Amino acid sequence: MMGLSAKDETLYASLTGELPSLLSKVLLHSSHLPSLPAVALQVLEVARSPNASLSDYASAIEHDPGLTARLIAVANSVHNLRSAHPAQTSLEATQRLGLDATLATVLSFTLFPGPHAEKAALQTWQRAVIAAVVASQLAHQLCPTQAGSTFTLALLQDIGILAFLSAYPDEAELLYADHQLPHAQLTHAEHDRFGSDHTHVGAWLAAKWGLPDNMVHAIYQSHDGFFTDDMATLCLRLSGPMADAWLSPEPSTALALLLKQLAALDTIPIQAIEALFYQLSQQLELLTDILELTLPVRVDSRTLLADAQQLLYQHALALTARLDSQQQQLSALQRHNTALEERSRIDPLTQLANRAWLEEQLRERFALCNEHGRTMSVVFIDLDHFKVLNDQYGHQTGDVILESFGKTLASLIRTGDLAGRYGGEEFLIILPDETAQTAQHLAERIAQRLHEQPIIDVGQEAIYITASMGIACLSDGDFRDERELIDAADQSMYSIKRSGRRGISVYGRD
Repeated sequence: MMGLSAKDETLYASLTGELPSLLSKVLLHSSHLPSLPAVALQVLEVARSPNASLSDYASAIEHDPGLTARLIAVANSVHNLRSAHPAQTSLEATQRLGLDATLATVLSFTLFPGPHAEKAALQTWQRAVIAAVVASQLAHQLCPTQAGSTFTLALLQDIGILAFLSAYPDEAELLYADHQLPHAQLTHAEHDRFGSDHTHVGAWLAAKWGLPDNMVHAIYQSHDGFFTDDMATLCLRLSGPMADAWLSPEPSTALALLLKQLAALDTIPIQAIEALFYQLSQQLELLTDILELTLPVRVDSRTLLADAQQLLYQHALALTARLDSQQQQLSALQRHNTALEERSRIDPLTQLANRAWLEEQLRERFALCNEHGRTMSVVFIDLDHFKVLNDQYGHQTGDVILESFGKTLASLIRTGDLAGRYGGEEFLIILPDETAQTAQHLAERIAQRLHEQPIIDVGQEAIYITASMGIACLSDGDFRDERELIDAADQSMYSIKRSGRRGISVYGRD
């Protein structure tokens, strides 16, 4: 693999640091992440040059016998054999296929092993191929010298999906099963499930491979919208939505909506879109045949464009109102569903996780730790003498104490940890990949904060509280399930209660 420069290492470290800690650790420990061999990286380096020749590609490819044989076989397939003399070298194969098809074949061979790949991976590759053709055709009109690099970036813009499929095969396959889910909604779903989206993870993976910074940034920003003055960037960002329109069950309506957005933005000539569609079907058919991809439907690009334009012309006002209304309703419904989902996970008083969400997350993380040989710790907290405070100051003040303590916990935990109210005055913190020692450090910081700062002020009186805390680490016991881990932390906490309260106990060590 190509080595990372100091600048690349900095970008890779930055992208790693921006990932949620649990996700980054899963990715870093995954042995099945997509990878690019040295020859593929060399081919991508060739593709970056606007003056790259067929000979340059062939020279890079011929160092890998397996890839060379694959390229020659593709070039000599029934769809491409136009000569009685079959190709015998990588140069002859590249000359027959052309630059774009050669690059797509190389990446297909290294990233997508063939028709037996998982359904979601094949759908991702289908979209990537369509997007790459769209990006290349647009770039030939708007920024010809960058057509090759734009094609490359469009092929790679969704590699983060492959990383999710490798790191979380069952969850990701289920998430991507609905291939009609719009990309904007898909990234929201990824954030809900994994804590990040495929553009961030794709950029991280590209940096891990050693791709140049500009390619990494382009992948990271590939879904950022159409507001840009750089034509190559616009071609890349437009390629995905164009591919989605092509793959839509109602492509005319999807394309009409896209054309409406572009017309409102006035960032790209509509004539360029029209010129693209006149050639797109033929270009796609050639490339998908070469790659042995079966698209869900065969679309006549001229008919599609004519239908979309007619739809816009005949129903401009009605279509605008209907589409806007549907979009507003959909957005409102999504916001409502998101709010309902968040409320179902949150304790309304402390704004921390509620017991049901704590137990669900602990169950999932317990299974993940057992599967990957990792560890985690839990901290069980009980506020001391809370009943006395309730009796002395009233339940309303007791609620304010609980609310304030919730804010204290939220301010002390790190990204990736999960704190919640377990019930009454009991709280639980889940610490992925943390030992009992580091969990104890957190418990000590909580105790120190409670010692130094009053939890609330009642009139002129500052109210201080203490807490009894029990810690249990997955590595310190033969726990059969997450319930036993909580019970161990609970037992440790009660040992503090029995000895006079206000302290920290570690399961198996005290």
